[in-house]
Amino acid sequence: MTNQPGFAALADDTRRTIFERVARRPVSVGKLAAGLDVSRPAVSQHLKVLLDAGLVVQRREGSRCFYQVDPRGVQAMRDYLDRFWDRALAETERSPEARAFRPGRPRFRTSAARDRRNTMTFKLAAEQEDS
Repeated sequence: MTNQPGFAALADDTRRTIFERVARRPVSVGKLAAGLDVSRPAVSQHLKVLLDAGLVVQRREGSRCFYQVDPRGVQAMRDYLDRFWDRALAETERSPEARAFRPGRPRFRTSAARDRRNTMTFKLAAEQEDS
């Protein structure tokens, strides 16, 4: 299952800021609105989008509502991205270019590449001597 609504919900800067604040600790709409440049009703609308996307949950305490991150929604997004990460990592492992540029390994792994590099170095040195 992909979590496209989650990605769409976090595409908005203000909504992403709200999500990041909710991720720190459960918080009420009033506290969220106090630290933002948007109205309390606007914060409520953003929270509704996050709720519908499955990224936050609402908990009532008396007349107040607190919002907190729903780990299931975040996990669904992570699972979706992990599929691509695993493929990209596997492809990188198979790529000769990636192997040549791994940290801790020589940059040029073939003698032909080393010869091309040396030839270019000599040409640059010769050009500098001529000028």
